[in-house]
Amino acid sequence: MMIHGLGFLSLSASLVLPWALTGLVQGQRITESLIKDVRQSSIDQEMPLPSRKLISEVPTATKYYVSGKGNDRNSGLTISSAFRTIQRAADLTNPGDTVLIMDGVYNNEHSSGTIVDIKRSGRANAWITYKAYPGHRPKLQHNGWHGIWIYDGASYIEINGLEVVGNNGKMKRSDAMGQSYKSNPLTNGNCISIDGEQNGRSHHIRIINNKIHDCGGAGISATQSDYLTIDSNEVFNNAWYSVYGCSGISLANNWNSDNKQNYKMFVTRNKVYNNRMFVPWITTGKIQDGNGIIVDRGMNKKMGSKLSPYRGRTLIANNISYKNGGGGIHTFQSENIDIVYNTTYMNGQSPEIRSGQITINASNNINVLNNILYSERGQPINARFGGTNVRFDYNLNANSSISAYGSSDAFGSNDIIADPLFMNAPGGDFRLKSTSPAINSGMNFNIVTTDFLGGPRVKGSRSDRGAEEMR
Repeated sequence: MMIHGLGFLSLSASLVLPWALTGLVQGQRITESLIKDVRQSSIDQEMPLPSRKLISEVPTATKYYVSGKGNDRNSGLTISSAFRTIQRAADLTNPGDTVLIMDGVYNNEHSSGTIVDIKRSGRANAWITYKAYPGHRPKLQHNGWHGIWIYDGASYIEINGLEVVGNNGKMKRSDAMGQSYKSNPLTNGNCISIDGEQNGRSHHIRIINNKIHDCGGAGISATQSDYLTIDSNEVFNNAWYSVYGCSGISLANNWNSDNKQNYKMFVTRNKVYNNRMFVPWITTGKIQDGNGIIVDRGMNKKMGSKLSPYRGRTLIANNISYKNGGGGIHTFQSENIDIVYNTTYMNGQSPEIRSGQITINASNNINVLNNILYSERGQPINARFGGTNVRFDYNLNANSSISAYGSSDAFGSNDIIADPLFMNAPGGDFRLKSTSPAINSGMNFNIVTTDFLGGPRVKGSRSDRGAEEMR
């Protein structure tokens, strides 16, 4: 079992250089560019994600079909001869193969098991893809340790268009608190785990277009991994009953698979909400995490760690993170992270956590730019604890101008305090009204492509602040 999201363990943080993003373009190729027009340090280059080579370009690629009405004794090679379990297909995959999953409910066969273990790797030009069959909505419903478990160093894997559901709907807090639950998958299971602690570390993994919810542990968890793309997912109602301090999306102890220092980790265009802890973390007996998004312990300082500090850049952009128990976005003991164009709203729902919407904790080389931060009235809007080279600027802060623990360096000269004028924030609609002060008030970038919805980032004279550009 992995332990994730150890956010507020020591209180210290940081201030930053400005890097930037282009949006992510969903499709056969996703590209990220760095922004030229930044004040402190300008780097003009393009950082592409791994090429999304079409399956048809791999001569030996096979398509396997899985259906709620299938049978594992079938060949799995046609719709009419589909397998019943995703695991049956996963055990046969080779580089370039696609597993097409049709309507049905897929469960773990054993109470402590998973729905699918992924241990077989693709190649750089021949990824293995697990995706919903066009027009279908398969549901992976589990009560084990993981819904999907990627481990044994499995790499060049894509998970696309699936719904992964955990066990929260069948549990109560009293159930979790009243049992010996440290080794109980019913309360601690993750929806999707990328696990570098089990016989090898994974790299080049894409988790895109999925609906991830109601897991007692993490929604999407990655430990000791590299080259990850977590894009366009809806992640909610996770981390409720685990004792391991989990969050909605968690990157922990990132690992250098090479020496490159460009963008390698992408957390983009996700909608992340109502992830929170109702059960204390077993180590401290406190509720400390339940963040929307966390980058955790990338410096790899833990005693006995065999990993060097992670040197790749991480881009957290165009996300909407709201009403989570912890912070909307949080970094702890991590470096080289750009947090840009996000909307964070009414996070810190756990009364034990009052550190604002975006928290930079003991982290270095962090940019927090062009975000909208909206706190409960009178509560902290952000936090910075220690660290070096951290920059907050061009953010719109709403309902509060307070930084947790008086960290005045968590504000920039181009920040504004105003109501962003969302269309219907309580209903989850964070589009901007035409009179919003976030419109045309962001940093001027030479290269900006898309926003949360995939539309052009710049529609007027300058980019807007927040995840959604005014239409």
